Parts: sequence; structure tokens; C-alpha cells
Amino acid sequence: MFDPSIVGPLDVVTAPPYDVIGESERRAFLSSSPYSVVHLDLSEGDADRYERAADLLASWRSTGALVAGPEPSYQAYEMRFRLDARARRIRGLLCTVELEDWGGGVLPHERTMPGPIEDRLRLLRATRTNLSPVYGTVAGPIPELAARLDEVMADPPSHATVDEQGVEHRMWPVQPDPAIPGWLEAEPLLIADGHHRYTTALRYRDERRASDGPGPWDTVLALVVDACTEDPPVLPFHRVVSAEPAPTAGELVRDLQEVLAEINDDDLVYGIVARADGRPVHLIADLRAGATRGPFPTVALLHERVLGTDTSGDRIRFTPDAVDAEAAVRSGAALAAYILPPTTPDRIRAVVEGGGRLPQKSTFFWPKPLTGMVMRPLE
Repeated sequence: MFDPSIVGPLDVVTAPPYDVIGESERRAFLSSSPYSVVHLDLSEGDADRYERAADLLASWRSTGALVAGPEPSYQAYEMRFRLDARARRIRGLLCTVELEDWGGGVLPHERTMPGPIEDRLRLLRATRTNLSPVYGTVAGPIPELAARLDEVMADPPSHATVDEQGVEHRMWPVQPDPAIPGWLEAEPLLIADGHHRYTTALRYRDERRASDGPGPWDTVLALVVDACTEDPPVLPFHRVVSAEPAPTAGELVRDLQEVLAEINDDDLVYGIVARADGRPVHLIADLRAGATRGPFPTVALLHERVLGTDTSGDRIRFTPDAVDAEAAVRSGAALAAYILPPTTPDRIRAVVEGGGRLPQKSTFFWPKPLTGMVMRPLE
């Protein structure tokens, strides 16, 4: 963990997961502090950046900028935020999870791409550290876990910070209890965020087992959340399309606000922003006709019937910001934007249990645990 007496406030040294940081945000994080975790996770440079990240991590440990937490312990983790004008929170347990090949006890719901896996693997080989947790949900409910979190969180947190989106992240140490693994081991873990990091951990485990046998690389740092008790929001990634297929027909509505008010995952209703006569038009469409499988998220059927399942290349761009998606159509940079509704962990689990996976960037579990609150060496 970072020692604030050396590195300063946690808000300038922690960051979101690497894959939601754009280039301008990356530069801002790098300039915010010489101790920003982004110097490790998304450092500047080419092939040498992985070794430089490893050297920097070692120097932070040797100078006391990073200190070992109480061992052994779990960490209770809470995220407080506002969504749809309501105060919300999500609580979970930061712990290590035994790595399993996909399927069985660990369930993926999105496809992965080879480029990010190779990048994360090179960084993991160099740093030999889990820099950020994988985020996973279990179906629940697990009343024992909820009760333990209530008990621990009655005290002031040991660490707290507020991120750039206004989410408050708070953390408490939890002493080991032999009952805790039993609460979780019967529950399949659905990977909410971190498919590439989990896949990377599997590959690194196999490499280290081949050379060194069993070890800490057999597990991965994870935030485990009881989805039934905590109800984590699953926001959409909207689709910005720069080539065919052309937009489907739909009901004309007034503007983006009306689109956002009408889209609904239960009824497979989504929105379209397209251009007609040189100006953007807003449409509502649905995929209910012939929908015999489910309950599946709208995004799954949209790709199956309209966009196709191949998301490689630059034909489709993904954004969690509906205003950004609309702006691409307004500027003429995109042919259309497909505006998708939020979904739920249960609908995602239905896809997985049916033997499928969602297309890349189908879900945006938000908020996400911060990178740098806890880092876990694998030595």
C-alpha cells in the first residue's frame, strides 16, 4: 500500500483501471505525482517501459513509498457514489482467488483480445505484482459476508479517497477467518471487470508453474462482491459505427434525452442516432420480435442481429458516454450510434450459463475499484 506520509494524498497516486484511461487522462495522471500508479500501469516509452516500471516499483518499496499492510488480512472495500440522483454504495472483499481455467468456478462474459493480454503479461513478468484487482461478482446472497462487512465498517476506514468521478473509495483491514473461504467457494465468480488481467494471470501462472512449481502466482488479487446484496450497476458501452451496417428502422423521437428515457433492457429496447438530410435523427427500436432466448442483455441480440459478432478493427468504437456517441454522428465522424440500456449481473450470468459470451466491451461495471489502493507482490 502507499504511505500517504511520503507520497501525499491517495487521490493523486491511485487511478482507475488501465483500460478506461484515455490518452489525455493518462498524461494528467502522470503529471499529477511522481508516485502515480499510472507510472507503473501505463508508463511512457516502448519496449523498455516494462522494465522501467519494475525498477520504479522496486525503488518505491525500498524508499518506503510502498509499505506492506498487516499480514495476513483481507480488506473490506466500499465505493460510495451517486447514480440517477440516488446515493448508492457497493461493498466487497479484497482477497486472493485461486486461479482456475475459464469455466467451472470462474465465469467470463466477454471476449478478450490478444493485444491487451500480451501487454499485461509483459508488465506482469517484469513487475511480478498484481497492480490492481480483478473485479468479480457472485450471485449470492451471502448473509455472513454482509454481516462481517457491517461489523468491520462500523469503525473508521484505514484508507479513504475520492476519485475524479466523485466516487468515494474506503477500505478496512479484515483479520483472517477460516470461515470466509467457505462462504465464497461454492459461488461461481463472474468476472465483472478484468477479463484481460485474469487471462494474463492464467498465462503467468502456467509459466511460473513450469519453471518454479506452485506459488503465489496460483492466485490473483480480486474484489469479490455479492451481486444480490449489493446490486452493482452494469452500465452500457454504446456502439459508434463508422461503416455498414446502416441503421435499422425505428420510431422517431425528439432527442437523446428521450432516447435515454425510453431504452430498456427488460424489453430489449435500444436507441439509434443517425443522420438524415444532413442532421442527426434519434430513433427507438427493439429486438423483441423472435427473441426466444433469454433473459439476455440487449447488446447480445444487437450484435447477433444487426452489428455482427466481429468487433475487431476500427469499424466499431465503444464509449460509455452517450453524449460522446451522439457527437460522433453530429460531426460526421460516424455513420450511426447505437445507444444501449443498462443491464444486470443476472442477465450477464444467463448468457454465460447458456454457454455464450458477450461481444467485447459489452458491459461497464461502475464504479470500479481503484488501481493502487492495494498491490500484491507475487514473490
